[in-house]
Amino acid sequence: MIFNGDSLHKFPSTRPRRLRLNRFLRNSVAETSLSTSNLIMPIFVTDSSSPQPINAMPGQFRWPLNEDLLKFVDELKSAGIHNVILFGVTGKKDPLASEATSKNGVVPRAIRLLKQSFGKELVIFADLCMCDYTDHGHCGVVKGSGEDYYIDNDTTLKIYGEIAVNYAEAGADVIAPSGMMDGQVKAIRDALDGDGYENVLIMSYSAKYASVFYGPFREAADSAPRFGDRRSYQMDPRNSFEALKEVAMDVGEGADIVMVKPAMPYLDVVRMVKDSFPQVPLAAYQVSGEYSMIKAAAGAGWIDEGRAVMESLTSIRRAGADLILTYFALDAARMLRNWDSLF
Repeated sequence: MIFNGDSLHKFPSTRPRRLRLNRFLRNSVAETSLSTSNLIMPIFVTDSSSPQPINAMPGQFRWPLNEDLLKFVDELKSAGIHNVILFGVTGKKDPLASEATSKNGVVPRAIRLLKQSFGKELVIFADLCMCDYTDHGHCGVVKGSGEDYYIDNDTTLKIYGEIAVNYAEAGADVIAPSGMMDGQVKAIRDALDGDGYENVLIMSYSAKYASVFYGPFREAADSAPRFGDRRSYQMDPRNSFEALKEVAMDVGEGADIVMVKPAMPYLDVVRMVKDSFPQVPLAAYQVSGEYSMIKAAAGAGWIDEGRAVMESLTSIRRAGADLILTYFALDAARMLRNWDSLF
């Protein structure tokens, strides 16, 4: 029930500041919580001999498939982060993203390495898209040429199914399709179930917007389109109700978790989705541009980085996200040890 100001809560009998007098009171009545179980750490994996720093994302690396990766993931686990999502970075690119369907691809090998080392203590989400592996940088099969090119939706779905089975066979716990093809969840669910992987989850990038905030990621993953753009398949930033249609379709096709991406510029969409589908776990992706802007502002001395990180993550949770994909996951886990003193 919503109470209006004419009937209740009048000054001076009501003084909201009473509940803010000290941090113990504030913590006792806080409406939003955040824990390490809410966080998913994105990890870039690649064929190299040592970690490669990502210039556009200070503090982030492309990780080799060796002890460096295992040490980093062990650090995450020790801090309480048990969820990671993998993105492959490779120079092996072709029109049909064959590296993604190869059993010897960088992501399947990373999954096997991590599962052998951490077993069930690590939940592995595998991002499923083609843009990291295609020579044209698009998220599906390109047909036509020049200004008449288009992404062949249904041909792409067949490849998505093959990639999903490949990742599941390697040991992925969750397949996370990010290509925004119509029908991608059904195609992946059918492929997984058909090969006996009915217990592998799907976390769909249901409402993924054509956003400028992906810029640093495209440097990190070398996934920028070589021509054109992705506005014919990613969502128009001007639309919010359309997100409900996308989510409804994905839920109907078998998505276990749905996602809004990016997070902070679309908190209104996060809230709409959660209100409309309260029974479905909801993820939100604090994307590379959000990360890099906080890093840049903090580096210039304009904001306190730690407080900005925790305030931004709390706002995403407050909007309704159950899970947050964030490059700040490890930093946040460390700060959460002193959660009660942060606000």
